[in-house]
Amino acid sequence: MSYDLIALMMFSTMMLLMLTGQRIFAVIGFVGVAAAMMLWGDGSSNMAFSSAMKLMKWYPMLTLPMFVFMGYMLAESRIADDLYRMFHVWMGPVRGGLAVGTMLMMVIISAINGLSVAGLAVGATIALPALLSRGYDKVMVTGVIQGGSTLGILLPPSVVLVLYGMIARQPVGNLWMAGVFPGLLMATLFILYIVIRCWWQPSLGPPLPKEERDQITWSEKFSLLRAGILPLVIFFSMTGLFLTGVTSLVESSAVGALSSVLAAALRGRLTWKVMHDTTRKTLGISAMFMWIIMAALCFGAVFDGLGAVKSIERFFLADLGLTPWQVLILMQVTFLVLGMFLDDTAMLVIVAPLFIPLAGSLGFDLVWYGVLYTITCQIAYLTPPFGYNLFLMRAMAPPEITLPDIYRSVFPFVGIMLVTLVIIGVFPEIATWLPNYVYSK
Repeated sequence: MSYDLIALMMFSTMMLLMLTGQRIFAVIGFVGVAAAMMLWGDGSSNMAFSSAMKLMKWYPMLTLPMFVFMGYMLAESRIADDLYRMFHVWMGPVRGGLAVGTMLMMVIISAINGLSVAGLAVGATIALPALLSRGYDKVMVTGVIQGGSTLGILLPPSVVLVLYGMIARQPVGNLWMAGVFPGLLMATLFILYIVIRCWWQPSLGPPLPKEERDQITWSEKFSLLRAGILPLVIFFSMTGLFLTGVTSLVESSAVGALSSVLAAALRGRLTWKVMHDTTRKTLGISAMFMWIIMAALCFGAVFDGLGAVKSIERFFLADLGLTPWQVLILMQVTFLVLGMFLDDTAMLVIVAPLFIPLAGSLGFDLVWYGVLYTITCQIAYLTPPFGYNLFLMRAMAPPEITLPDIYRSVFPFVGIMLVTLVIIGVFPEIATWLPNYVYSK
């Protein structure tokens, strides 16, 4: 049997086993170890052990639990609540202003979080009830919260970009910097959509009633601005020290985690329950990611040994006669289709052994490609029928918001994400300029 056929059997077996509902890391690891033992005998069983040791020795892996801890600490200590109150007061008088304020809050939470789920939880529990009680259209605001929450995996400190960097062997700092302008571009397009839509259809986002606005004095408004100080201090203390070379990436993540604890303590909210819930959730998320990465390393090692990447490159370029850009578009379309059924981590570990080396061999910048991959993951979070954020929103939303409402709400934001994906693809400098500028010094 040829190595090409063995690689195809491995991939198809993995996809078939996933239909059984087994855990992703178990399926990927099992296929990798089983294929290695059938190909190279008993000695190849050490490949799984070697992958585990490689993971344990990966010093940048320490950043993962630190960033997850930081995000959950800010959510559990209700610092995000204060942030929303600030935007609520300052943006409320504008037509659609509360929805714009919600999006701005999502940008700040994303800049100190790195995860989508934490931003969605904050938006669904804090912003959504306030928006609905003030007459905002339930479909539009549901889409605002879901679309805004996905910014957490594009803006630094994105955990998804950390995982991509580890698997693609690319500097995490470069990936973070590459995500800044695309993330801000997408957030700007989201806000423009909200403003234009509410200007065109005022009933979708009415301003705060004058009676409610008059109850808030200017001194109260300025005092609320202090709510934004702590999140900004955490972000700049973490990223500023890293970008200036004072701390390494791991040390920067530790600074962020410690800053979040100090911020909760300053607000008088560092209770035993907050610490317990934050630590428990951090442990669960971190362990899940580590198992998946270990399985991906094992699977990827077997794929590399078979020369599968070279076979795929030859199939696309020589046999089908496609150009590198046509291959890249086909890869992104594949991501979009997989995103309808899998989450971002599953997509990464399934296709990483194939697509990342292939993109590099075609001459594409892997940092830029990491941004394209992450934007595609954002779309995957929102695309029916099995978008991750769709079901999270259904679990958190009030009863009057149905699943069809949630499905309808995401289509404008998915469209904006696709536009952003095309813009970054056509103008790679939007993603590559900042890391080249920062790290060229």
